[in-house]
Amino acid sequence: MTIKANLSIRAGILLLAAVPALAQNFSSGSTGADLALTVTTEVTMDVPPNGIFNFTTINIASGHTLRLKRNVANTPVYLLATGNVTIAGQINLDAAGGNGVVGGLGGPGGFDGGSPGSVSVPPGSGYGPGAGRGGTATVNNDGAGGGSFATVGTAGTSLNRGAVYGNALLIPLVGGSGGGGTAGTPGSGGGGGGGAILIASTTRIDMPNSGSVVARGGTYNGGAYNAGSGGGIRLVAPVIAGAGTLSVDSSAGAGLGRIRVDAIDRTGMGFNFVPTSVTSVGSLMLVFPTPLPRLDILEAAGTAIAEGSGPVQLQLPFGSSPNRTIKVQARDFNAVVPITLVLTPDHGASLTYTGSIDNTGAKNPAAVTLDVVLPINEQTTVNVYSK
Repeated sequence: MTIKANLSIRAGILLLAAVPALAQNFSSGSTGADLALTVTTEVTMDVPPNGIFNFTTINIASGHTLRLKRNVANTPVYLLATGNVTIAGQINLDAAGGNGVVGGLGGPGGFDGGSPGSVSVPPGSGYGPGAGRGGTATVNNDGAGGGSFATVGTAGTSLNRGAVYGNALLIPLVGGSGGGGTAGTPGSGGGGGGGAILIASTTRIDMPNSGSVVARGGTYNGGAYNAGSGGGIRLVAPVIAGAGTLSVDSSAGAGLGRIRVDAIDRTGMGFNFVPTSVTSVGSLMLVFPTPLPRLDILEAAGTAIAEGSGPVQLQLPFGSSPNRTIKVQARDFNAVVPITLVLTPDHGASLTYTGSIDNTGAKNPAAVTLDVVLPINEQTTVNVYSK
């Protein structure tokens, strides 16, 4: 049996902190250690291991694009600045579409699409809390579910569609979910989910008409019905102004992402929100909740997992017992936490198990062990989520 822990967990219960009464009390949290970011050509940057960039100022010139390469843990992206942020060009966290070999990669902080089927091998489910399941039909992608996020994907049968998750505040920050793969010889991999980004400035964010931030689901322009959902975009600054575009759209058949804008002064803001139906605007001047609640997988199929390792990948060889246990820990929720454990094999339908953890009072951290049935001889990713 092999086990690999390499991704991050998104814990979905929201804890609110007090909102500072005055704009001058707000800090983006940037240390300024990464100095100024100025983009005057096409640039792709590696996302640091914790997902956090600490800039002094950010300036994306008109006609140019900043793309972000996701880290090993595939965390959301945090672009923090002590000074002004100007986005006259584009910041791009779009996901990739699937093909006949693999599912599409999610944008940074988003989840991947499911594997395609091939001859007698069934397609795989997408990844993420709103993942679409693989379809069994071979004509017109019938049956394969699109990924969901703020809205439910409409593709596929109702059983193959992903579920709505997250919240309008985008706290915690999370990206889009992948679509399911389709059957065929070969079929098509599901599209990845759009990425997740928070852009915060201690002073102001300006995005003129030429500027945009996009986190669209995979196959956005491809017309496929097993697309990934749109991702998550959040802006936080005392002053936010401009007429640029924020987009968390996706293809027909996949769900929409979420957009959140928090500012004290929005008098100069006239953004093009794509779409407006999943956009909320307020003045929650908070970047990171303290403490940040988290879920961790501590043990999988008899193997201990270090806290903070995130979801795990495992494979049981032929001859192994499929009856195993998964231990999940909750920390800093101060609530009874409902959890959903999802086992997603590379091929075939995902399996879902539910439970709860009493993380109230002195029970911090607290854990629960769930009995599961694991696929044999199939690499399986184990994720845990909370509503």
